[in-house]
This record gives sequence, C-alpha cells and structure tokens, in this order.
Amino acid sequence: MTDALPAPAAQKTTRLPLLDVLRGTAILGTLMTNVWIFTSPASEWGVLQGPPAPPDPIAGPSAAQLAESVFRFLADGKFLALLTVLFGVGLAIQFDSAARHGDPWPGRYPRRAAFLFLEGTVHFVLVFAWDVLMGYAVTALLVARLLARSEKVRRWAMWTAGGVHLALISLLTADALSRPAGAPKSPDPAAVELYAHGGYPAQIAFRLEHFLALRIEPVISFGLLVFLFLLGVRLHRAGAFTATAEGHRIRIRLAAWGLGLGLPLNAATTLGGSDLYLLGRYGAAPLLALGYIGLIGLALDRRWIPASVRTALGSVGRTALSCYVAQNLLCVLLCYGIGLGLAERLGGTGPWWVMGLWAGVSLTLAAGSWLWLRRFAHGPLEAVQRTALRPRR
Repeated sequence: MTDALPAPAAQKTTRLPLLDVLRGTAILGTLMTNVWIFTSPASEWGVLQGPPAPPDPIAGPSAAQLAESVFRFLADGKFLALLTVLFGVGLAIQFDSAARHGDPWPGRYPRRAAFLFLEGTVHFVLVFAWDVLMGYAVTALLVARLLARSEKVRRWAMWTAGGVHLALISLLTADALSRPAGAPKSPDPAAVELYAHGGYPAQIAFRLEHFLALRIEPVISFGLLVFLFLLGVRLHRAGAFTATAEGHRIRIRLAAWGLGLGLPLNAATTLGGSDLYLLGRYGAAPLLALGYIGLIGLALDRRWIPASVRTALGSVGRTALSCYVAQNLLCVLLCYGIGLGLAERLGGTGPWWVMGLWAGVSLTLAAGSWLWLRRFAHGPLEAVQRTALRPRR
C-alpha cells in the first residue's frame, strides 16, 4: 500500500467552483444547527440530556414557530453530512495528486490526519465540545488506506459501513420507541450556571472531565462517516463536480433522488417526534444532503446564484477550516457568560434573535474570508497547516 501508484485517468475538464461553494454552504449550514446549542441554557452539555424539543407550529401556529421549524428542518444533520461527503472528495483529490506525481500512498498522509486530529483536540478543549475534526481525522486514516485497494473492496467497505450504521441507528430508535414517555427533562442547573456565569478555565475543565461523553457522536456515527467519505470518493471519480455533460446529469439525478426521497423521509422523522430524532439526523438527513449537492450544482450550472453570493460562499469554502473554528469562537464570545452572555440575556425571547445571530456571524465570516483572500492565498489556519506539514529538505 505504500508503493508508487499509477496516475489516474486525466480528466480534460474545467473544474466548477462548485466544491468551494459547497464547502462554504456546509460550513455556514453546520452553524444553522450549532447556533441552537450555543443559545440554549445548558449549551454543550444540554445535547446529552436528549434531543432538542422542536417547535410545534401545528399546536401553536405563529410566524416565529413556523420560521424556527423550517430553519431547523433544513439544517439538522444535512450540512454535517454534506461536509462529510466533501471531506471524502478532498481525500480523493489528494490521492489523485499523489498518483499523478508517482508518490507513494498513503505516504505522508497519516501526518496530515494526525495534525487534523490535533487541531480538533485543541478546538474541542478550548472552544466547542461538539467538534467534527477529530472524528474526520480517524475516519480519513481508514479511508486513505482503502483508496489504495480495488474498487470492489471500497464498494464492499462502503455498503458494509452503511449497513452497520443503519442497524445501530435502528436499534437505538427502537429502544427509544419502546420506552414510556416521561416528563420533559429540565436543563442541568450546574451546566446552566457554568455557561452563564462560569469562568473560561472552568469550562475547559468541564470538557476534559466529560471528554468521553462529549465525544459520543463520532463513535455512534463512525459507520456513517466511513460511508459518506467513500461516497464522496465515488462522486468525485464519477465526475459529479466537473463542468461536463456527465457531471450535469449526475447533479440532476442527485437533486431528483435526494430531494424526492429526502424531503418526505425527513418530514416523517421530524413529525414523528423526539423518538425518531436519531433516525432523522443520522439516517434520513444524509439523503437530503445529496439533494443539496445536486440542487446547488444545478443552480451554479444555470447561473441562478448571484455572483456576489457565489463569491461569498466560495471565499468561506476556500478558508473552510478557519471559518469553522471562527464561527464557533464568535458564538462562544457572544453567547456564553465569558463574553456578552446573550444566551442568558435573551433566553426565552423567541427564535428570531437566534436566527439573526446565525445571519450576523455568517455575514461576518463571508466578508472576513473575502477580505483575507484578497491579500493571502490561504486562510490563517490553512496556512498554519501547510507550514507544519511542508516536507523538510
């Protein structure tokens, strides 16, 4: 597996800006989900007390209830799955680059994955407990080695990982459905006090003390991560992101199947209540994420997206790692007691300020990344990563 690889078949095509736009969309989309964590009373710890209680626009119809319902429905789990697919695409691009240059594989890639794991660990400890980078780093190590195997082996690994994941999520969902309905859980008072008034060292100590519990998501979803990474590899090699007639046809099929099946399935799991939360987030949501890829791709093909929006999303996509960390850091400073404490000050006032917070942070990242790229070729954290991993002479 460390022998020099033959170069892949060259694709004489013009690369769409689709990948950068998709990355930017995925980064800002993950914040659409995480912003509700930052603004909840128990913040990061509250996620483990059970799935968030969704608004019920049918029982209490109002503009605020409807807006929050649509906002959560479009975001939860979908952009995380989209980001995961794009990590698989990026890994495939690195493999192809190594193959074209006749370099060994995985070669130096484990160093890159280890550095990503280190970045994720620092992000987890210092900024936000629900980090995705650590899980991606571990998954990338496995998938990187699968890339040097045959297509048959990768296909077997992909569908086996997907099947094991669906079996696990089905068992967890069946367990939730079998339990008698209990009273709604109140936020942990100690956690509420910590994020509203506790100091920064206390929050770091809390994350370290509950490290295993706060790292449960990548453990539960590991099979899904492997599946989506390998799916990203297959989409890349099929030409789904290229400016070709075949790429356009693939995007049409992704939009048709992803939206046609994903929307009703996600609607069903959402209306089914909190017992179907895991099935929706880790089962139905990835299907709708594929629809997002196709829809955004078609919108770019047909120039439905204004140039300014395309540039903004592309700038965030080119500085994805920096923007991912920056958006969480901004929300910490705005929502927790160590900063402005908006979560406590505005708690209970309705969803509009939460959605406004997301819009404000997103615009800040778009403008900041665009200004940064006017002077520098890479985002700040991307530059640190490139410098740290640069081969020594």
